[in-house]
Amino acid sequence: MPFEPSHLKLDPDGAERTSRALDGPELKALEDVIVDQPRDVAGVRLFAVDGLRPFLNPDGPIGAIAARAFEGGPRPVRAILFDKTPAANRSLPWHQDRVVAVRERMDVKGYRPWSCKHGALHVAPPFDVLRKMITLRIHIDPVPETNAPLLISSGSHRLGRVPEIDIPAAVARSGVATCLAEPGDIWAYATPILHASERATKPGHRRVLQVDYAVGELPSGLAWLGV
Repeated sequence: MPFEPSHLKLDPDGAERTSRALDGPELKALEDVIVDQPRDVAGVRLFAVDGLRPFLNPDGPIGAIAARAFEGGPRPVRAILFDKTPAANRSLPWHQDRVVAVRERMDVKGYRPWSCKHGALHVAPPFDVLRKMITLRIHIDPVPETNAPLLISSGSHRLGRVPEIDIPAAVARSGVATCLAEPGDIWAYATPILHASERATKPGHRRVLQVDYAVGELPSGLAWLGV
């Protein structure tokens, strides 16, 4: 059975919660920044959204968590807004995040295949790139067990790239943790950790701003898309 462990740490578990990382006024300000984004869609990629940068910079309430977790000055390289509602109440099977968003397509060894998601170019990089990334999930709404919390398989980020056929066995070995949250909480997890989400049994709003952070540049002229 999934459980909600308060003791999870980025090292070694691959996930950690910061409770009330955003206070009431900060959370309201973040809501105001994203208020005009599309609703009832699986995920909206955010580009050049006015007002978002102060939250994501290293001295901002979100960026500071990434800066504490990773040395080398991590920077935001992709942001997605999820809004699970009664009209968009989808489940997400167990998987690894395997792609990064870039500005333009270039033929670079080890970077393939290519795809386009919501107008943004994505490519699957070598696993070592993903291993050096961290993902933050900023919760705008409460996420009890009935509102489709994120499920993570503790420690699975240390398994490397897991073939899809082997994911169920990997989850069974590592176990499952349920990432409950309150408004203003931030869950940080290693980007390649195995994770999933079920349909909400009592769907309302479940708005989550997800931001990927990375350290360093991509090779051979490839450039992070950024936020």
